[in-house]
Amino acid sequence: MTYETNDGWAALADQTRRSIVMLLADSEMAVGQIAAQMPISQPAVSQHLKVLKEAGLVSDRPQGTKRIYRLNEAGVAALRDQLETFWKRTMSSFETTMKEDS
Repeated sequence: MTYETNDGWAALADQTRRSIVMLLADSEMAVGQIAAQMPISQPAVSQHLKVLKEAGLVSDRPQGTKRIYRLNEAGVAALRDQLETFWKRTMSSFETTMKEDS
């Protein structure tokens, strides 16, 4: 089952897509190379890559008859920035609560 989304968090909700992202964190790969390391078919990997690409987490480039996929630094950085914002807010709320309880 694939999802039409441009939300990185929704795209990463799927374990298979997280696994693909982890593989691409190590190096660029063609669909066949990714599929060889996954328990799913090459067409299924292609569908997951499509979702990740629409979410801005991966990009691709042609190389002969293949497409080579890699992480999109801007997309991954946007998720990291969101996590950092969540963390700062949480710590600020915690600090406020601790001061109120003192």
